Amino acid sequence: MNYLSPIGSGKAQSFAVDGVPMSDTLKSAILDVLRSIPTPDGGGDVVSRDMVSDIFVADRKAFFSLSVAASEAERFEGFRQEAERRVTEIEGIDTAMVALTAERKGAGMAARPAPTPRPQPGAPHPHHHPRPRPGGAAMPAPPVAPPRPVRPDIPGIRRIVAVASGKGGVGKSTTAVNLALALSSLGLKVGLLDADIYGPSVPRLLHLSGKPETRNGRTMVPLEAYGLKAMSMGFLVEEETPMIWRGPMVMSALTQMLREVEWGDLDMLVVDMPPGTGDAQLTMAQSVPLAGAVIVSTPQDLALIDARKGLAMFRKVEVPVLGIVENMSYFVAPDTGKRYDIFGHGGARAEAERLGVPFLGEVPLEMVIRESSDAGRPVVADDPSGPHAQVYRDIAARVLASIEGVSATTPKAPTIVFD
Repeated sequence: MNYLSPIGSGKAQSFAVDGVPMSDTLKSAILDVLRSIPTPDGGGDVVSRDMVSDIFVADRKAFFSLSVAASEAERFEGFRQEAERRVTEIEGIDTAMVALTAERKGAGMAARPAPTPRPQPGAPHPHHHPRPRPGGAAMPAPPVAPPRPVRPDIPGIRRIVAVASGKGGVGKSTTAVNLALALSSLGLKVGLLDADIYGPSVPRLLHLSGKPETRNGRTMVPLEAYGLKAMSMGFLVEEETPMIWRGPMVMSALTQMLREVEWGDLDMLVVDMPPGTGDAQLTMAQSVPLAGAVIVSTPQDLALIDARKGLAMFRKVEVPVLGIVENMSYFVAPDTGKRYDIFGHGGARAEAERLGVPFLGEVPLEMVIRESSDAGRPVVADDPSGPHAQVYRDIAARVLASIEGVSATTPKAPTIVFD
């Protein structure tokens, strides 16, 4: 006789059937469904071919990816949609998020470059181009480097800006939310994507809750607050639910939150990146045309060391760095008006000058910024005429100026004119 028994407590509580955790039962049911769907290439089922990532089930939602070669992605798109449809028919699952990825299970996101072949004995060095001997055969031309991969646009979104930091605890998410609101106050249509899969903060910072609606069972409708369209993994799972995902699953979730969301027409999409230089950052840099990245740091040396790593990562993947923001820059005592540089001061400005990137501004360490953020009322929306909101608007204006500067120096394709 089957019976349900609780496992754990609170919102993260799950159940068991005959002692087997419900999530494991649902995973087995999902695998059975996937085995039954014919593959478009006529090969064996995707489960036996080890094409299915780890399956994550929470709050009656299933998340997993299918590993296919990049050249087969279009061919498997119909299979992906059918998998989503059939998985949602399983009792205990309301919705499914399935993505295609070129990564194998457990593989890291960034592929290591192929080693440079050593010249064979007697062969010329690849960078040496001797003139051919009289009567001898001409040396073959060196191979042409492949063109940079094209990062397809997201329809309706003019520009995407990533807000990143080398480490956690520097106020990156608070900066991202207030920057998005400041851009909106300047007359732009702005969206906000919370790309921190493991620790989403946007639902709390914008005081948003509830599950996004879907169009045609596939496209999610972002939630809205203070004129911003917002999407976050925090809308899809409970706050206490841990996200224990490998790189391919992070990539899949980010890709879907970018490309399968009804963003509409936006002048700017601000992306709150997770701290560090891992899978999420590389996914964003390699899959969408970022207009640039804003680096958030605090003044002290340890934070600046990590900020340098983040800046170097974006430069390595050819994403423009729009500038550095120094958060928690100084503290002004409310009773005496005396200024205190608790974490030091000016470190981010000096670092920006040293690295040749714009310095976007200083955000003070103020209780009102922290309190309004915790209450879900960001200071730019809660006190738009106040001095702190003006700080973020100044930063937003400098970000726009930096984007225009990047656009002006980016070579444009030649125009072909037919007479």
